[in-house]
Amino acid sequence: MNLDKRKKAFVTLGSFISQFLAADKPINCNKVFYSKLEAQVIQAVNHNGWFTKENVLFALKSWADVLTEKNVEKWVAAYDFSKVKIKTVGIVTAGNIPLVGFHDFLSVLLAGHNLVIKQSSSDQKLLPVLADYLKCIEPEFKNHIAFIDERLKNFDAVIATGSNNTARYFEYYFQKYPSIIRKNRNAVAVLTGAETKTELEALGDDVFRYFGLGCRSVSKIFVPKNYDFDKLFRGVFQQQDILSYRKYKNNYDYNKTVYLMSQIPLLENGFLLLKEDATYASPIATLFYEYYDSPNALNKILEQDKEEIQCIVSTAKSKNRIPFGQTQQPQLWDYADGVDTLKFLLSL
Repeated sequence: MNLDKRKKAFVTLGSFISQFLAADKPINCNKVFYSKLEAQVIQAVNHNGWFTKENVLFALKSWADVLTEKNVEKWVAAYDFSKVKIKTVGIVTAGNIPLVGFHDFLSVLLAGHNLVIKQSSSDQKLLPVLADYLKCIEPEFKNHIAFIDERLKNFDAVIATGSNNTARYFEYYFQKYPSIIRKNRNAVAVLTGAETKTELEALGDDVFRYFGLGCRSVSKIFVPKNYDFDKLFRGVFQQQDILSYRKYKNNYDYNKTVYLMSQIPLLENGFLLLKEDATYASPIATLFYEYYDSPNALNKILEQDKEEIQCIVSTAKSKNRIPFGQTQQPQLWDYADGVDTLKFLLSL
């Protein structure tokens, strides 16, 4: 299958997802897969208590928005596909948010390789139906995609995502293979105190989307001395309904109790805990904060800790910063951990 066919298939998939979300009348392959995807959305929500219907549909919309002909063409234009030697690439996905492994899935197939994928037990419902749709509109994909439940075997390279502890196992187990091994990362936000209410409302999406479980979820903020936290609380107040989700409320109550019993100073607004902490990975329902003395001093800290940071949110006009509200809507060329997945795959 040539590159044009592969690109066209994924653009068509994006159009189908858009049609599904808009509840348009399905046609062709879409007649069958509309109901299949609808059923798997329900299954995903029932299977994983952290996967609300809103968040599952948001994940689908995020992929529909980027899988356009314009975006795909812009993405692949930076690479040379002419010397690809077909390999079998294994993928081990995480399961923290819906369809978290889709970019690796897309990259392997777009590069022209065969794919063997072992999904996390937390996120097994959505990707297979999208893969079946691809096979329907482009039958040549049938021999290129395999989902497995057992350990990976008979592969040439691997992309594996997990926790820091799991990554050590991956590094040992896959040490003989070309690989991308991803570990824990978090997003951070840099505040100046001059943010508008609209910007802080958007920051609320960066913090609370997927209950803060994504590697692009803001888990920590850096603020200047004498920062007015009431302004932040007012900005994110529209997220208060998150406390209606039992699992989130349980984490909020538990963490608040632990902090109070340990006599740890806290700021809180009834659904979010703010704790001063120098680390990055905050527990659910908790947002860490740290004061900074100057932008230059902070930039040095961020550069020093870049291996722990997935992305940085701020109002600064820089290629290394993204606007408030955009962390969970990456483009095709926004690679996890800053590792160019497509370049890796094309070099095999």
